[in-house]
Amino acid sequence: MVANNQEPLSFARLVALDERRPVYPQTLVELAYEQLLSMLVTMKIAPGQHIGIEALARELQISQTPIREALTLLEAQKLAYKTPNVGFRAADLLTRQEINALFALRQLIEPKAAAWAAESADANALRALAKLAEEMERVQNGDELAYAQFAEGDARLHDLVARASGNRFVAETIEGLHVHLHIFRFLYKTNAQTEAVKEHETIINALLARDPTAAEEAMRAHLVASQKRMDAAFAEQERQPATDPVDDGRAARGGRGRRRR
Repeated sequence: MVANNQEPLSFARLVALDERRPVYPQTLVELAYEQLLSMLVTMKIAPGQHIGIEALARELQISQTPIREALTLLEAQKLAYKTPNVGFRAADLLTRQEINALFALRQLIEPKAAAWAAESADANALRALAKLAEEMERVQNGDELAYAQFAEGDARLHDLVARASGNRFVAETIEGLHVHLHIFRFLYKTNAQTEAVKEHETIINALLARDPTAAEEAMRAHLVASQKRMDAAFAEQERQPATDPVDDGRAARGGRGRRRR
């Protein structure tokens, strides 16, 4: 069993360790983490909805302990939160204003971080980035679990670029935003993965070429494109009538969903 202070060997961590991904999760915590991550990112567990641990344990056919440990890991990523004497709920969706503010901050930091990474990243960091991009390309058209893995990989890729910049304050800022998994909650069933793969390739090619100007421009273009995808997702959401989430019968659902406006 994995302890609470450890992250599970998820897609992004396996790639970072240069290991082959197993056919199935190796521990019950990994199983619970991957399944919950998929449910949250694809919004099968609706924003703001209570997460029923007993029901999940029955659905996944595992005990409640690994589910609680997995939820603690997801709470650290701001995808879930715990209320005393109530239990866990899925995090609300970010508002349009919050997303725009986050992208404004990212535009200030990440393009320059990419330029610094092109100048100072060591060979190991560049290999890790290239490998991660390849793995993300392989899962871009997969199932719901693959979608969650892609979202996780996207977060890892941006974290790696920030770390490769050599500026730990930049790296800590980017990692602390936890923005990528939240963004992908809006983009399920869009072509975001296909477009992001091409944009990532441009960034990594510039890094491998040790071209700081091209790396900065590629990262800036990627962020602009990502924000446009978010604007389109918000526009589509606003066109939809306000309705309660449809219950698909999953045991994880224990309450009515809500979206924060």
